[in-house]
Amino acid sequence: MPKIKTNRSAAKRFKKTGTGKFVYEKSHASHILTKKSRKRKRSLRKTHLIDKTNERSLRLLMPNG
Repeated sequence: MPKIKTNRSAAKRFKKTGTGKFVYEKSHASHILTKKSRKRKRSLRKTHLIDKTNERSLRLLMPNG
């Protein structure tokens, strides 16, 4: 029986929490920061939870966590 492979691009972008939810970091936070507002940059620093509607497809991409 072949092993179930993890999608490597998803593994680099998402991380599983202890309760089984998925967190990710938002994009556009690395450069050209002068034109972005302070509030926008502050919200880009935080990690965000994946919406419940996308959770099933992400579980299929990352079966081993």
